[in-house]
Amino acid sequence: MTAPTRQRLIEAASVLFRRQGLAATGIKQILAVADAPYSSLYHHFPGGKDELAAAAILASGDYYETLVGGVWDSAADLEGSMIAVFDGAAELLVLTDYADACPIATVALEVASTNETLRIATAQVFTRWDDAVTRRLREAGVPGSAALPLSQSIMALLEGAFMLARAAKTTAPMHAARDSVLVLVRAASSVPGERVPGERAPSARRTS
Repeated sequence: MTAPTRQRLIEAASVLFRRQGLAATGIKQILAVADAPYSSLYHHFPGGKDELAAAAILASGDYYETLVGGVWDSAADLEGSMIAVFDGAAELLVLTDYADACPIATVALEVASTNETLRIATAQVFTRWDDAVTRRLREAGVPGSAALPLSQSIMALLEGAFMLARAAKTTAPMHAARDSVLVLVRAASSVPGERVPGERAPSARRTS
């Protein structure tokens, strides 16, 4: 069954923004990929490209939060989760010839100083991701005092690795970021502090 027009527009915009950014993506290209008539854009998004872009950013945020969460939860411990997330990102880059990366970061770099509506949308997604990662870290046994800074470091290393890997067309930055995150995870897990009920003690397993 064909997806509703509004959904197709959002999905098309999300893919194009992820691969080529906001400025390089025109309305005609989005409509062509979505197989939608021109009139449908303003019917579903009266605010035009900006409104569609905001919807695509939020939808992409939901999708990637679910995707990464599934990869994270598939591992037996926190170090395994970090390996799975970063190695999975490296595999995605290779499979797409370095075309697919984080759609939120791609747009955020373009609009942070020029488009307040879209800056807010990207900030909302990053904040939601930060909250989700922080919660998972605490559940894995990282003390609350260390969980938030570690979450921000993980996301910064992942997003930076995407940028460097795409520019150089090599997964080396992603693997380097992974190894740095493992060092940070081990350090944060050793920080003294109370754990909330249900938190697990951090794994002592080391990964070469």
